[in-house]
Amino acid sequence: MADRAATSRPAAAAASSIGIKQLAEVVVVRHGETSWNASHIIQGQMDPELNETGRSQALVVARRLSREAKPAAVYSSDLRRASETAQIIATACGVSNLVFDQALRERHMGDLHGLVYPDAVRKHPEIFSWDGRTQEIPGGGESLDQLSQRCVSYLNTVAEKHKGERVIVVTHGASTEELCLHADPTSPVRGKLHNTSICLFRIGDGEWILEKAGDVAHLSQGGFLEDAFGGDGASA
Repeated sequence: MADRAATSRPAAAAASSIGIKQLAEVVVVRHGETSWNASHIIQGQMDPELNETGRSQALVVARRLSREAKPAAVYSSDLRRASETAQIIATACGVSNLVFDQALRERHMGDLHGLVYPDAVRKHPEIFSWDGRTQEIPGGGESLDQLSQRCVSYLNTVAEKHKGERVIVVTHGASTEELCLHADPTSPVRGKLHNTSICLFRIGDGEWILEKAGDVAHLSQGGFLEDAFGGDGASA
C-alpha cells in the first residue's frame, strides 16, 4: 500500500534567509478522481469530469481548507476535473476570486491521449523514463522540461502577485510533480500524489520552499486510488 503520509523537508533555515513575510503561501491541490483515473486511461489534456468519488474527495478537501487561513484567491486549470474541484474549494472557503488558466493544464500527451497506461508505455517507453525529460511526445505532446517551465513560470507570477498571502492552486498529477521537483529535486513524490493530495510551497523572488507534499490526511477513510495513477508523471 502506498504511504499516505506527507513528505516534506525542513524549511526554517531557507525561510529565515529569504524573509518569510515576503513569500506567498501556495497550496497546490491535485483534482479529484475521474473515471479515467480509475480505469488507468491517460487523460493529459483530454477533459473528463469528476466521478462520484472525485466529487466526494473535492468536498472533503474543501472542508479541510475552509478550516485553515482564508486564501486571497483560487487558481485552477481550466480542464473540468480541476475546475470543478476548484469551484467546490472556492465556495467552501468563501473566495470569489477564482481564476481558470490553460497554463495549469496537465501535460499534453499527444498521441498517447486515451490509451490505457500499459499500452502507452509499450508504445513509447522512452517517454516514461527518468532520462527522457527533453523527450517530446509525438502528436504535439510536451516534454517534462516543457511542462515544468510552463507550470513553474505561472506559479512564479502568482507568487509575485500574492506576496505575504495564501493562495490555492488546483492542477494535475504530473504538473504538481514537476512543481515539487523544481522546489526540491530529492522529493520522493513520484507515485505519491493521490487525487486531492495537498502540496504546500512558499515562493518568492525566485526562491521555492517545499514544506509538504502528498498530504492526504483529509482522506483518512481510504478515499483515494491506492496506486495513485497519474502521480507517476504520465497523466492525471
